[in-house]
Amino acid sequence: MTRLLPALAFAAASGLAAGQAAADILIEDAYARSATPLAKTGAAFMVIRNTGAAPDRLIGATSPAAMRVELHTHVEAGAVMQMRPAEDGFAIPAGGSRALARGGDHVMFMGLTAPWADGDTVPLILDFEEAGEISVELPVDRTRPAGPDG
Repeated sequence: MTRLLPALAFAAASGLAAGQAAADILIEDAYARSATPLAKTGAAFMVIRNTGAAPDRLIGATSPAAMRVELHTHVEAGAVMQMRPAEDGFAIPAGGSRALARGGDHVMFMGLTAPWADGDTVPLILDFEEAGEISVELPVDRTRPAGPDG
């Protein structure tokens, strides 16, 4: 099932009035997972859709579910793929989208403050260059198979 979380629904929580830039960002099919229920790290995946006429950029994220949250990407180093912080964030083109998916760009949670079990929810605040902060509640889904690219 696809979960659609319009940014406008979170505008009141972030102090934005209806019609401001956050209304242009939609978070779709968002979920979180950790390797095991007792893992110290986890990740979040989603599709970020920009319905606006101007590009935006995801520049950071925070959550009380972890001691540190970073935007990460995978880069090829020789014949090995390595995970690295995405220092410049992720561009979200005007009228386009950006997938954060397993094996690629994602939100990384380090130092989890509690175990994640299927059915739990993880609060996450995404920080966009133009849209500002958008709050999302991510369902934990450790059983979802990886997509075709990861």
